[in-house]
Amino acid sequence: MGSGQLVTVFGAYGHTGRFVVAELAARGFVPVLSGRNAQTLEELAHEHGLESRVASVDDPASLDRALAGTAAVINCAGPFASTTGPVIEAALRAKIPYLDVAAELEANLDTFAHYRERAREAGAVIVPAMAFFGGLGDLLTTAAMGDWTEADEAHIAYALSNWHPTVGTRLSGVVSRERRGNHRLRYSGGQLEHRTDAAPTLEWTFPQPMGPRPVIGEFTMADVVTVPHHLSIPDVTTYMTVEAARDVAAPHTPAPTATDESGRSNQTFLVDAVVRSGGAERRATAGGQDIYAVTAPLVVEALERVLTGRTKTVGVVSAGEIFDAPDFLHALDLHITLDLHPQERNA
Repeated sequence: MGSGQLVTVFGAYGHTGRFVVAELAARGFVPVLSGRNAQTLEELAHEHGLESRVASVDDPASLDRALAGTAAVINCAGPFASTTGPVIEAALRAKIPYLDVAAELEANLDTFAHYRERAREAGAVIVPAMAFFGGLGDLLTTAAMGDWTEADEAHIAYALSNWHPTVGTRLSGVVSRERRGNHRLRYSGGQLEHRTDAAPTLEWTFPQPMGPRPVIGEFTMADVVTVPHHLSIPDVTTYMTVEAARDVAAPHTPAPTATDESGRSNQTFLVDAVVRSGGAERRATAGGQDIYAVTAPLVVEALERVLTGRTKTVGVVSAGEIFDAPDFLHALDLHITLDLHPQERNA
């Protein structure tokens, strides 16, 4: 457990940041609350009896003060296109691990492209997208690979009962669309493709009792960055149930509403990862409640493993690359199913 170690949470007062703060405290860490809004930080710090340190991404000295004396930093502040670079730079100066919960493809791509060599040479650990999108799908895909060293294709399908986006999700979406323009991304043939056609609507057969559901195909999430970074799979595709895709796109869909004492919404999810090689396939699935809330145990479990040396490598790394994927998944409070025996595909 955390044994009283200080951990800076940048963006601590955001929707996901509050879950991360609570999870850190529950595991024995001492969160240091950070962000640019001094009043909100002070109110949250007073509520929890914690220290707050005001910091802004355009003020490197303030970030250095925010990270001073801490064991690591978790970046929960979106849009991540603006925050990842400055906070990573501060973490490198402080010589501490950096983790974030970014679901923005462009921010994830920037992190791998800009910091891969520097982090490896410094022996630093940088784990981007250690969240529901990016981290969980990567762990499931890695677990499904088992002892395969390569595969033909990976498919990661998301079934959400609803998707009420946070303010941060909406802002990140705006930034991504501005950078991407009229294009959407697809990972095919070992590379990212920019496409202008509409994403297809398909049917995905989820494990029972859910069964077949209409999905948006090539609903590209952070998994298409994290998975190919370390697994030899030339085609990686993500899918989203049609209802959830409509929810997140609709301008008047409300933000999540807490329905239990922990602050979770009533949203449920199932993530279904299928890896195919030749005529065989393997599958790993995870189910749970509230995609924002589940990000907290994901990133804090990752942090704990980094700080206790239960890792495989250094540098800018995906979840399945740095951690033992099956062991990590079984440490989470999720409904996990791993079918690692190759099955013949149905005709």
